[in-house]
Amino acid sequence: MTNVWDSRADAYRSSKTHASGEDLDRVVELCEPKPGLKVLDVASGGGFVAERLRAEGCSVVTLDPSPGMRADVIARAEDIPFDDGSFDVVVTRIAPHHFEDVRRAVAELKSVSSITTIRLDTLFSSERHEEAERLRDPSHVRNYTLEEWRGLLEAAGLELEQEETFEKVHPLEEWLARTGCERADAERVRELLADRMTADGTAWTDTKVVLKARKSQS
Repeated sequence: MTNVWDSRADAYRSSKTHASGEDLDRVVELCEPKPGLKVLDVASGGGFVAERLRAEGCSVVTLDPSPGMRADVIARAEDIPFDDGSFDVVVTRIAPHHFEDVRRAVAELKSVSSITTIRLDTLFSSERHEEAERLRDPSHVRNYTLEEWRGLLEAAGLELEQEETFEKVHPLEEWLARTGCERADAERVRELLADRMTADGTAWTDTKVVLKARKSQS
């Protein structure tokens, strides 16, 4: 997967969908940024969360498995190379659906945070949607339901503090082009996402969930 993401890095760094939006604004707000706050941005991708937090004076370390993403640390979410409680806040945005072992990744995020973990990802909507996601991007593992996310947090020893959802619009052609999905595959993706398309057929929508949790005190 790393080589694939290296080849996509420029497209993701220039993606307007990733660089802005209510979901990004809310993730940053929930981190409660302030000068000196120690933050680990996991699967940092284009670095948009880190950029915003650094502008608020936070001390941010970025971590991503792809060297092409130019993160401070090259590692998977399942293998975070930091001691327990090394960061005040650990955050990940629009990435967990790529994690090969999401349970292990959630446990790692919890372990290295001393205060809060915040994650944002796409909610499961249907098997059609999942098929479209995998066809468009074979590195897609799975989107999870709210119930599954609550269970994953509880199993890791995290207490859910806040849960919010957002509808996000994705310009279709740009979204397909970022992963090189074209021709027959692209046409099949369009068919599978027919129920998620905007009226003019130029974009589709999904639902993002942002979850803020703290280590359980029980």
